[in-house]
This record gives sequence, C-alpha cells and structure tokens, in this order.
Amino acid sequence: MSTTTRTIHATPEAVFDVLADGWSYGQWVVGASRVRDVTDGWPAVGTHIHHSVGAWPVLIDDTTTVRACERPILLELTVRAWPSGEGMVRLTCRADGADTEVTMEEDATKGPAALVPKALRDVVLDRRNRESLRRLAILAERAGTAVHRAPR
Repeated sequence: MSTTTRTIHATPEAVFDVLADGWSYGQWVVGASRVRDVTDGWPAVGTHIHHSVGAWPVLIDDTTTVRACERPILLELTVRAWPSGEGMVRLTCRADGADTEVTMEEDATKGPAALVPKALRDVVLDRRNRESLRRLAILAERAGTAVHRAPR
C-alpha cells in the first residue's frame, strides 16, 4: 500500500467538504479527466462517481464507489480504471491544530496494475498522490479562506 501524507492549512471539515463534492474530483484527482455523474447522496457508502480517465481522444469511462465514510475523518473508495484495473484508496483526515494532516493510501487490487511489482507501484502512486494532495490542498485552503474572510 502506497502511503502519502500532506498537511493542509484548513480544518478537517473544510478538507472533507471538498471530498464530499463528487463533482470536484476532476479538479484534484490526477488522471481523472472529467466527472460524468455523481450519485445522489455522495459520499454515502455504495454511492458512485462516474468519471473518465485519460485524455481525449483516448478516454476510459469507469466508476469510483464509496466503501466507507466517517465524516470528517475517513473516506475509503474502490477506484476503477479498466483495462488497467481496480484499486482501493483510503483518505484520512486528522486535525493538527488549525491544520489537517491528510493521509492517502492506495494500492491496486485487481487487474494488470496489481501485477506490477509493489516497489514500482508505490513509487508511481506516491508521485501521483503527492500531486493529488497538492491540488486537494489548494481547493480546501481556498474554501477555508473564503469562510474566514470578514464580510464587506
């Protein structure tokens, strides 16, 4: 399991607000090129994001499904991008003063991606997830700043 951690300068609630907006996944998840639909009730267990992976004209349509959700602490997902395979992603948010330590754990569970040696998978996933968490931080910190601004 690849594990990547980042401190985000926002509360766990602000971070989770971004995670709970299924339409935002195309903005922060590296590789997700667009979101086609989000099941009502996202991120309740069993709900889906219908997304596309890749770049036009080679797009793969697939889904991400919620396995577990404990707002604002945990979101666990089954991610699919066939024909490369299927994986599990776990995002945990831990308050750290006024900030949030976000840990993203990911690994391939089925398909050709699961056959790649773990050491190589971990390197690739860590690089991708560092960028995903950087993008998540931008969204959460921007939203957190908007909440804390004095009205004019």
